[in-house]
Amino acid sequence: MKLYHRDLGEGEPLVILHGLLGGSDNWGTVGRRLAERFRVIMVDLRNHGRSPHNDSFDYGVMSGDVNELLQDMGLHRINLVGHSMGGKVAMSYAQYYPFKVLRLGVVDIAPRVYHSTFFQDLIDSLMAVSLEGADTRDEAEARFADLLPDPAFRGFVLKNLRLRREGGYDWRVNLPAIRRALPHILGDIGRLDAYTGPAAFFRGERSDYVRDADIPLIRDYFPAADVITIPGAGHWVHSDAPDAFQDALLQFLTRPLPPSGSPS
Repeated sequence: MKLYHRDLGEGEPLVILHGLLGGSDNWGTVGRRLAERFRVIMVDLRNHGRSPHNDSFDYGVMSGDVNELLQDMGLHRINLVGHSMGGKVAMSYAQYYPFKVLRLGVVDIAPRVYHSTFFQDLIDSLMAVSLEGADTRDEAEARFADLLPDPAFRGFVLKNLRLRREGGYDWRVNLPAIRRALPHILGDIGRLDAYTGPAAFFRGERSDYVRDADIPLIRDYFPAADVITIPGAGHWVHSDAPDAFQDALLQFLTRPLPPSGSPS
């Protein structure tokens, strides 16, 4: 699958993967800052953004998509950062292709099962709202005002509305495929060989997605992992505390790599 991506800056490649119902544009502000030091490649994962839709939607196929993109771009070794679902894709990719990952950054997610019904309820509700007859974006967005009362979260979700060529609105994300795949997306990442390279897990201080109890599991999968807490941030760490997150991420990404063949 040929993924849509945004390519900024020059230098060592840094690939960034968004979370569920997100897109490459979620990382625009931080990505532009990081592009002062790196070649930043912000990806739309399958069934999201401007990338193609497909009924297959799991971490294996998404890792394969990312690998195909990097092969097409002629990139053999990268820094890889992912948020939430994109963090699980990044973890999976590092297990499938450990020799291609210089450094692994994971933002507010652990390699465990999540039991929340939040996304299930949200996607069911989004799919139940008819967009028929909504001729303007204001009309389309007004239909979600009661369902999504928080303006910031409503703006995040409704970035996924798109204007059809024939008029009216539909979804840029493949909601039916995502809904069917939720048990897998919320599940663990599957276990291959541990990725032993440099890794950092960034968690929001106000988020419960990465708990202290998750740290032994993280280090079982990623023995060299540091766990870094970003003050004041919730689950959307890069949006909630962009300066503090960027500083911590840059400190990790500019850390010298261990000599080849030595422990991280």
